[in-house]
Amino acid sequence: MVKSKLGRSFRLVISLGLLVAVVVAIVQRQAIYDWWRLRDYTPTAEIAQVATNASFTPDARHIFYVYHPELDDRSNFNSHCSSKGEQTIVLGCYVSPIGIYIYDVTDSRLNGVKEVTAAHEMLHAAYDRLSSSEKEHINQLINQAYNNVADERIHQNIDNYRKNGADVTNELHSILGTEVANLPPELEAYYHRYFTNRDQVVADSERYEGVFTSVKDQATAIAQQLKDLKSQIEILEQGLTQQQASLESDRPTIRTQSQADAFNARVRSYNSQVAYVNQLVDRYNSLRDQYNDLAVQQQQLFQALDSRPTATTQ
Repeated sequence: MVKSKLGRSFRLVISLGLLVAVVVAIVQRQAIYDWWRLRDYTPTAEIAQVATNASFTPDARHIFYVYHPELDDRSNFNSHCSSKGEQTIVLGCYVSPIGIYIYDVTDSRLNGVKEVTAAHEMLHAAYDRLSSSEKEHINQLINQAYNNVADERIHQNIDNYRKNGADVTNELHSILGTEVANLPPELEAYYHRYFTNRDQVVADSERYEGVFTSVKDQATAIAQQLKDLKSQIEILEQGLTQQQASLESDRPTIRTQSQADAFNARVRSYNSQVAYVNQLVDRYNSLRDQYNDLAVQQQQLFQALDSRPTATTQ
């Protein structure tokens, strides 16, 4: 009888122990998963440098490494990040629970783009880890902050996400954290979990966006100059054509020295105007060369960022 009671007690203890173990496993499943993913993982030197340059906190670096981030060339990137017919430029993707993949942009004019992309994707993973109550609160802060964002480029990007059926708040969580300098204090404090210097990440974002903006603005200004010069040249050439016809018509009618002197003065005026128009044409050609150079630069920049299997002409 005593042995039977001891046996039942022992089985009860074992059952309770197993139950506790199951409960602990459920509660700590994220920590267990992280341990399992990181147990044999060592980041490459380049990935570690990206995390450092992006000013990741230890918590952010932990999340980043859990997903074994990779810097991929075009072929590998497209095998990891299915665009599903995406026609816009994609620089990174977070594939839960498999990995984080970053397109390896090598153009030095776009330094910082890999760090911003890494931070953007890390924040997607961090967002997934928020509890329901915390996510609800952060969502409120995000949407309030977005209402005060004036950057039209960001609004266009969010509109595109919305049209494509993306989780807009999730995207805003990454965009605000990496691209918007001034945020409400509570939201700024929240992002301190992930960045020791978020200003650096935003500065990187602004820097490489500024490269595109600078080239575009220069090209726009030159295009307007070309348009104005072309109009001016065409008007002057029409006048010269009329003057030339008049000179050719009047040449045979010259009879006196005074007529010859007046005619020669008209010829000198005509030649002076021709020289001026030629100067304008030289100026036009020089500006056209500058415009073409900027077009080449813009194309190179787009190609440097274009991760799609077949790069298309922008």
